[in-house]
Formats: sequence, C-alpha cells, structure tokens
Amino acid sequence: MGYVFSAIAFALLAVLPLFAGDYGTGLLVGLMGYVVLASAWALFSGPTRYVSLATVAFFGVGAYVVAVLNEVLPYPVVLFCAALTGAGMALVVGLSTLRLAGIYFVIFTFGLAELVRQLITWFEVNVTGTLGRYIFLDLTARDIYWQLLALAVLTLGAGWWIRRSRLGLALRVIGDDEVVAAHAGIPVARTKLVLFVISATIITLVGAVQAPRWVYVEPSIVFNPTVSFLTVIMALLGGANRLWGPVAGAVPLFLLFEWLSARFPDHFSILLGLMFLAVVYALPDGVLAALERIRRPSVLKETKA
Repeated sequence: MGYVFSAIAFALLAVLPLFAGDYGTGLLVGLMGYVVLASAWALFSGPTRYVSLATVAFFGVGAYVVAVLNEVLPYPVVLFCAALTGAGMALVVGLSTLRLAGIYFVIFTFGLAELVRQLITWFEVNVTGTLGRYIFLDLTARDIYWQLLALAVLTLGAGWWIRRSRLGLALRVIGDDEVVAAHAGIPVARTKLVLFVISATIITLVGAVQAPRWVYVEPSIVFNPTVSFLTVIMALLGGANRLWGPVAGAVPLFLLFEWLSARFPDHFSILLGLMFLAVVYALPDGVLAALERIRRPSVLKETKA
C-alpha cells in the first residue's frame, strides 16, 4: 500500500509545476534540490554517523563542470561528466580521509569545501583570467524541477534498496561499532567508501542540474557553506537513519529558512546556528523517532487495556 501512495505522491509532484507560477516553480526547484541533498547526505552519514560538511564541495564542483562544458558538449554528456567528476573526487577524498572519525572528520570535510573553493578561484583568476562563467542552456525552471524530482526518486529508491541489502546491514554495524564490524569480517573501509562515493555523486548531480538556474556561476555562489549546514540540519531534524526522515526535515525547514532569510537577512546565520544546536541537542535521532517514542507508550496502554 505504501508503494501506491508513494507513486501517487510523486505523480502529483510531477504535475505541480504546471499549475504554479514562476515564483512557485522557483520555490519548488529549491525545495526539491534540498530534498535530494538531504536524502543523499543521509545515505552515507545516516547509518555510519559520520557528519560530513563537504556537501557544498561536491555541489559546487557539479555546477562548475556544467559551466565549463555546457557550450562544448550535449547536456546529457555534461551531466555524465559531472557525475564522473564527483565520483572520482569522492574516491580520492574517501581513500585518504574515511579512516578519520568524529570531530576530525567533521573538521576535514569543512576544510575540504573551503579548499576546493579556493583552488577553483585561484585557477579562474590566474589561468583563465576570469572569476565566473556563463551558462547558456535552453532549460526552464520546470525542466530543472523534473530532473530533480527524478533524482529524488532515484535517491530514495537507492536508500530503500540499501536498507534491505547486506550493504545496509554492514553500514549499521559500522555505525554502532567499527571495531566489532571489523572483527565480524566486514570490510569497513571499502563499505564506507562505496556509500560515500554514491552519496557524493548524487550531490554533485544536484549542483549540475541546478547550475542553469544561475546563468552566471562563480565560486561565491556555488560554494556557499550555508548549503552544507542546511543539508545537515534538514537530515538530522527528520532523522537521518530513516528513509523518509530527510524529506520530513527538508520540506518544513526549507520553507522556514526562505521566510527567515527574506525577513531577517542580517541575522540569518545566527538563526541557522541556533537551529543547528536545537536540532542536535533536542532531537538527536530526528522528529520521526521522537514521534515514535511518544506514540509507543499509548500503543502499549491500548494493548494492556
């Protein structure tokens, strides 16, 4: 029955832009982008409990691949190149850093995003002689939204399959205790690397698909660290360990942040930080887990009665 409801929901989401105006469609594009980002982030960070702040590094690289190649290659080939670039970058980063854990991994991933931004800025200024690039693609906001919706279906489908596979079981064991996982014969490094590459590739594609929205791309636009923090907050709020948790966190928070950024632009960063602290301390397992804990005692009472 759940599959039927999911299919109906995605069908309704597919026709929604046909009835929305320009502003509404733009809002849907932003919302769907964060739904995919939060869901893709949770593919790796949910079961392993590795908090990654490198989201914007892959997001920005995806956007820049489109900016560089959009005039010389067909659009589908450009997206394939972006995915390949993201996967290759994730492979290199994963091989060198996934042995880190805790705060060390968080600090490294945050530094990685800044390093990539600075490298691209240096290359553009000193080699190409320009800071930004134009994107000339005949894509409407509806086209971008439908691509993101398809990516959301793909991401959620991948999450559903992983949770029911041996890979998902291995990741849950790794998240509980890596030492136990290693003694149980689980290839810890390889398992984490596979999920990290999958997650990063999807995040790169989100940046690539959304790039035509800006028309003009430069590092300060596509490497905004707010993207990483919003993604983490959304995933944690809904529950990164649940399939629909990131979606449950992304939808209300995106709308709330849109309202806050429009009315309190000078205080938005402070509000974002306070929201991050509130989510981590008040809802460490997400709002869906909290609702389950509230519902469980009432169910037990009804059973006893």
